[in-house]
Amino acid sequence: MGSGNSESLWFASNPSKRWGEAFFLLYTPFWLTLCLGIIVPYKLYERFTELEYLVLGLVSAVPAFLIPLLIVGKADSGKCWKDRYWVKANLWIIIFSYVGNYFWTHYFFTVLGASYTFPSWKMNNVPHTTFLLTHSCFLFYHMASNMTLRRLRHFLADLPPSIQLASEAAWILALSYFIAYLETLAIANFPYYTFVDRESMYKVGSLFYAIYFLVSFPMFARVDEKDDQPWDLPRVAIDALGAAMLVTIILDLWRIFLGPIVPVSESMQCSQKGLAWFHMPESIMQNQSV
Repeated sequence: MGSGNSESLWFASNPSKRWGEAFFLLYTPFWLTLCLGIIVPYKLYERFTELEYLVLGLVSAVPAFLIPLLIVGKADSGKCWKDRYWVKANLWIIIFSYVGNYFWTHYFFTVLGASYTFPSWKMNNVPHTTFLLTHSCFLFYHMASNMTLRRLRHFLADLPPSIQLASEAAWILALSYFIAYLETLAIANFPYYTFVDRESMYKVGSLFYAIYFLVSFPMFARVDEKDDQPWDLPRVAIDALGAAMLVTIILDLWRIFLGPIVPVSESMQCSQKGLAWFHMPESIMQNQSV
C-alpha cells in the first residue's frame, strides 16, 4: 500500500480528529519526560512542597488546552472552537478522569491497599496533582487505543461480525491490562505512592485498574469517528458520565463480592455494602442516636 493508505489505517478519516490525535501523541513526550525522565530519576520530588506538586500537575495538563488554542491546525481553522475534536477529547477525558480521581481512588485505598504520602493539597482526600496528571496520562492512553482499535478494525473488516467482536474485545482487554500494568511499573521508583503488597498490585491490582479502560476505550473511540455524525459537547459530556457510572458499578461489585486483594487496616475494610464514602464514622452515628 502507499503511505497515504497505510496511514489512514491508523489515523481517523475526520481531519479534525486526525489532527487532534496527532497533537496529543506529539505532546505526550513533553510531560512524560518531565515526570519520568527528570523529576523521578533525579529525585527532585524530595524538595517539593504542596506548591511544587501543584505546579507540576498544571505544567503537565494545561498545555493540552492552551497549545491548540494558539496553534490552530489547518483542519480546525474554519471550525468554531466547540466543534474541534481536541476540545471534545479534552472534555470527555477531564470528566472521566475527574470522576476517577474523586471516587475511584478510594477503591485503590480500600481494595488495593494504596496510599499517597507526598505533600499535596487535596480534594476528597485525593491530591490535586493526581487530578491533573491523570488527565495527561489518559489523553495518551486513549489516543493510543483509538489508533490501535482503528487499525484492528481495518484488519478484521472482511471477517464475520462475531469474530470481529471477539477479537476487538480481546484486544481491549489486553491493551487495558498492559497499560494498567505499565503505569504501575513506571512509577515504581516514586516512593510516595505506596502499596501494601506491590506484587499483588502488579498482578491483580492491574486488572482492577484495567476496568477503567475496558469501558472507556471503546466508548471514547466513538467520538467523531464517523465524518457524517459529529458529536456536540453535551453528547460528549453525557457519554463520559455514562462511562464513569458504568466503571463505578463494576468497581463496587468487585469491592463487595471479591473484597480487597491485600490485608488493609480495619478502618478501611470493605465489608459494608454501598459506596464506602457514603458511610458515616461510627462516632458520628452514636452522637446522632443520643
